[in-house]
Parts: sequence; C-alpha cells; structure tokens
Amino acid sequence: MIRSLIVIVLITVLFDNCSTDMKKCTSQVAAADIAAVNQVQLAKDVTFIDQYLANLGVTAIKDGSMRYVVTTPGTGKAPCLESTITVTYSGRLMSNGNVFDSSINPISFGLSQLILGWKLVLPSVTSGAVVTLYIPSGYAYGAVAKPAGPSGVPIPANSNMIFDITLIDSTN
Repeated sequence: MIRSLIVIVLITVLFDNCSTDMKKCTSQVAAADIAAVNQVQLAKDVTFIDQYLANLGVTAIKDGSMRYVVTTPGTGKAPCLESTITVTYSGRLMSNGNVFDSSINPISFGLSQLILGWKLVLPSVTSGAVVTLYIPSGYAYGAVAKPAGPSGVPIPANSNMIFDITLIDSTN
C-alpha cells in the first residue's frame, strides 16, 4: 500500500514538473484584442480591401477580417504567438504602394510584439512560407499616424497595409 502511494506521488511530481517545463504555444489572438478594434472602421477597411483585391484579380484566403495569399507554402513548423520569428519582409501602404518599412536581410521579432495582422495570420502558416498580408488599418496602427521612419514614408491614420513576408523560421 505504501509502495503504491509512493509510486503515485512520484508520478504526480514527475508529470507536474513536465507540465511546468513545457512552453506555452498559443495560436489564436485573444478575442478581447480583436474586439478592441474600431468595428465601424474595420468594416470599411475590409470592404475596401475586398474591392482592391477584386480589381487586381487576386484571390485571397479570407480569415475573419484578414485577407492573405500564400505564394509559397512552407514545410516547417507554424509559429506560436510566443515564438520568435525570423523573416524578411516589405510593408507598403495600400493607398499608394509606397514602401514604409522592409528588411531584405533576415530579422527576428517576438511575434507577440508585432501588429495584430501578423499575429492573426502567421500562426496559420509554416516556416518557409512566402505570404502577402492585406491588413485592415485597425489590425495595423489604427487611427494613429506614424511619422516617417528610415524609408522617409509616413503612415497616415487608418492606413490599410500590404506586407510581403517570408517566414524563414520560428522558435518557441
């Protein structure tokens, strides 16, 4: 009886230690983060993005209010929101195509620290993927205008964006 009790206690301790050592892997953004976006502006943006894509003849994946195209599927693992991702990317304004930010050399970011549009889509693609995101303004910088960065291109308030991203790797 005592031997069985000791075995049960040891197994419980072992599994408890394993579960605390395992890293969390969240793939969905909290509903509160999505609900915090101005829904009236979001509806306008999605209508605009859908028309923009239709005018270009682009068929995008529709995931809620996000639109994206996977031009090259990946073969690695999908990142978690807790992951550090390594990417190359180019971000441009949908209104005029001006590039406001880019990295031709691989750069790493904590996915949880990036704009909502990236956090919504990247957990659904795998490392090695090349994707284009069509991001409504509320899933980017919203009603906040951003001054010009190194590219010299300012980001006006309520700007819809296009990001071309190569997801090179992700680590949890």
